[in-house]
Amino acid sequence: MKMRKVLKYILLALAVIMLCNCVGMAVSAEEYYSIGMAYYELGKYDEAEKWLNRAKTADKTMVASQYNLGRLAFEMKRYNEAAGHFEDILKRDPNNVLALKAAAYTRIKTGDIVIAEKHYSKLLELVPESADDGYNHALVLYAMEHYSEAEEVLEKYPFALEENSEVLLLYARSQKAQDKVEAIDNYAKWLNVSSDTKVRYEYAGLLEQHELYARALEEYRKVLSETTAPDSEPKKSEIRFALARLLLIADSESGEGITELENAVKEGFDDTDAIEELIKSGKVSAAGMDSLRNIVNNIQRAAEARTKQDQVEQGEAGTQDENQSDQNQEDFSETGSEDGSN
Repeated sequence: MKMRKVLKYILLALAVIMLCNCVGMAVSAEEYYSIGMAYYELGKYDEAEKWLNRAKTADKTMVASQYNLGRLAFEMKRYNEAAGHFEDILKRDPNNVLALKAAAYTRIKTGDIVIAEKHYSKLLELVPESADDGYNHALVLYAMEHYSEAEEVLEKYPFALEENSEVLLLYARSQKAQDKVEAIDNYAKWLNVSSDTKVRYEYAGLLEQHELYARALEEYRKVLSETTAPDSEPKKSEIRFALARLLLIADSESGEGITELENAVKEGFDDTDAIEELIKSGKVSAAGMDSLRNIVNNIQRAAEARTKQDQVEQGEAGTQDENQSDQNQEDFSETGSEDGSN
């Protein structure tokens, strides 16, 4: 029903414009603007862009037309063009909240996070109560590795921290990046109402980092039980290594950690640098370090054997190609001789 009304309006407006052209009357920019927005509502972006560009030439509709041209460009994934429209408006009207919000979000899409941060800073000076814009600002700051500033921004919105899981997770991650123990409680709050293997893995690592080994062990085992796909993130072999590392540190006399590490290697774990780092940490028993060195040697020997095998296979493939080439040459020579004798 709404679409019919929009189409009816467009037809009527076009009829009015044709009549105006016939009698020599000027068509108003508002009429162009209305037709452009009607096409926008229908999702006919090329037509909408054409009419809005006509409307943009008039002062009365310039800002609104340019703003919606920016929206159109954004919908069509022409993000740099969209940002240009929004930022042109800001040159004339630096306090335009809609243009600031649109420019900031579009700059995230273009990857210009420094510019996005400036837009969000200005926006939150004008509308400090906007929790959504505060979250986006904090997200940009986090991407810039300004973790303490991201945390400060999020703390201005206590209601959002209680009600919005995305805000709470970003808050926890900002604290984790600063090695704050408070992050533990915020991760736990998030996991009470949400479920994500990657987040739980982060949480387990945080618990291990703060030497809460029993809780970390429980979380790593939960992550392992939740991970079934071979191409999951994190990989099963990485989870097993983390579990092995924790077991070797928390109970260095037990053989369970080495067993878990051997299982990780069977599943494809081959990061010898990570194992070397564990050896150098001084947190593993002498017997454990000997076993770790043996595992490193086994991984390296296996890698060398694979390299040699690859070289042999490449050599054999090269020899086969040469033999085939020689055979083809012989066949060609014989054919040539036969042709010549005929």
